[in-house]
Amino acid sequence: MASISSLGIGSGLDLSTLLTNIQNAESAGLAAIQSQQQSYNAKLSAYGQVKSALSAFQSAASALGAKSLFGSATTTSTNTATLTSSADSTAVAGSYTITVNKLASAQSLVADGAAATNTAIGNGTIKIELGTTSGGTFTLGSGAPVSIAIGNGNNTLAGIRDAINKANAGVTASIVNDGSGTPYRLALTSTAGGAAATMRISVTDNGTDDPTALSNLVTYDPAGIKSMAESVPGADASLTINGIPVTSVNNTVAGAAQGLTLNLLALGTSTVSVKSDTATITTAVKAFVDAYNKLQSTAKSLTAFDPDTKTASTLTGDSTLRNIQTQLRAALNTAQPGGANGINVLTQAGLAFATDGTLTLDADKLDKALANNLNGVTQFFSGADGKSGLANQMSELVSKITGSNGSLTNATDGINKTLRILSDRYDSENARISAMMDTYRQQFTQLDMLVNRMNSTSSYLTQQFSAMNNVSTK
Repeated sequence: MASISSLGIGSGLDLSTLLTNIQNAESAGLAAIQSQQQSYNAKLSAYGQVKSALSAFQSAASALGAKSLFGSATTTSTNTATLTSSADSTAVAGSYTITVNKLASAQSLVADGAAATNTAIGNGTIKIELGTTSGGTFTLGSGAPVSIAIGNGNNTLAGIRDAINKANAGVTASIVNDGSGTPYRLALTSTAGGAAATMRISVTDNGTDDPTALSNLVTYDPAGIKSMAESVPGADASLTINGIPVTSVNNTVAGAAQGLTLNLLALGTSTVSVKSDTATITTAVKAFVDAYNKLQSTAKSLTAFDPDTKTASTLTGDSTLRNIQTQLRAALNTAQPGGANGINVLTQAGLAFATDGTLTLDADKLDKALANNLNGVTQFFSGADGKSGLANQMSELVSKITGSNGSLTNATDGINKTLRILSDRYDSENARISAMMDTYRQQFTQLDMLVNRMNSTSSYLTQQFSAMNNVSTK
């Protein structure tokens, strides 16, 4: 007999519906597991939000605890046409009267003009020396002389320029076009600048060629032959800082006044004032407060309970988050060590807790503390060593909370472990239901076929009995 093409068609019984109902009943356990998975995934996501807020707070705390923050300084110059200034963390607050008497310059030499840049000039060896010149006498500096071979491959004006630049001789070569009939002129400029980087250039033969033409182009001896002309003499900058003479090989003068860098622009006098950069400190304190309050608002939204709808948030009543909040607040309320003039608690720096657990900042009080007791503020947030202040303590606490053995990490690991167990349980239960439904499907198919055969037999017998009755009544 042919197999049943659709369950129930052979018997006339609604076996498909019965099978579906059985499967739905058995799958109720899967729905319960899925509900648990959704709940734990929501909690895992909520912990992720907490960790993100903690990370932002830690970044703000680290920035506030940095020793360099409290050493930063700002400068102002009364005559920016003469000089501009900047300061690093070692600068000392004060005022400096600075007079620029002479600007530094790098020596420049210019050769006679040539009609083209690619015409061969001559061969030989160029030797470049750097040193000082005084009274027409050249004294070689500490750097070694550099010799540059000029031959058939590079004996043009352009070739000589390129060979000098490749030699790293402390000299930069270029070609200047002066617009004359022989416009192309080789120009050499000392790279370092200053009086101690003046040039002496000589030419010798290479053993086979006449060096005269090359010598006539580039020779420059402060005490002898000068084929090149000095267009700019090498000179040191000369200035006074509060009346004290200072010289510099260039126009960027760093460290002449502690932590101060001066950029000399022109002759003249300017007063430079240096003061602590309290505005940057204030910004860092505000960022610290904002990051802590953002963490608090995140925690509040994740633990809220709506009494009207009787609806709890994902982490309502969660002990891990509650303990984290308790630890942070306790640490913020911990008094810091300090002397008689020290700042020991938040309120002395203008910070306080509001009734809702957030931090508030009294900007005026902080400004006064920075103006009158910068050292106290520094030690409070950063510590005397730049490592032990309150802000650094908060950063370290967050590291412990979110570290490999921290409470937030342990809670997250616990959820992940539970999710793995639920996933395994779901897979096992799903496999059991699938196997059971396969068995039921086979049994129902056999039942369908059996009933179908019985119905067929019954129909056949009925027909036979009916036929026999018809014959007997004739």
